[in-house]
Amino acid sequence: MTPQEEKIQQVVDIMDRISEDMTVPRNIRRAAKEAKGELQGTEENPVIKAASAISILDEISNDPNMPVHTRTTVWNALSILETIKE
Repeated sequence: MTPQEEKIQQVVDIMDRISEDMTVPRNIRRAAKEAKGELQGTEENPVIKAASAISILDEISNDPNMPVHTRTTVWNALSILETIKE
């Protein structure tokens, strides 16, 4: 497994935790599942996968209904995804 694939898998695990956390609002859980789907999609290029997931997560990162612990987790996932380069 390449370092890029390891980072993607790490973020997929984070998205799983968020999407299964019932204290998180439904729209945020849905966005986490959507980001996970992008990361596990059929696109071959990990940079494109990461960019798609970043777009989704960036959109929800400022949601006022998001619990503080979830916001921190989303920011952590974003920082991991931003390190994926060609």
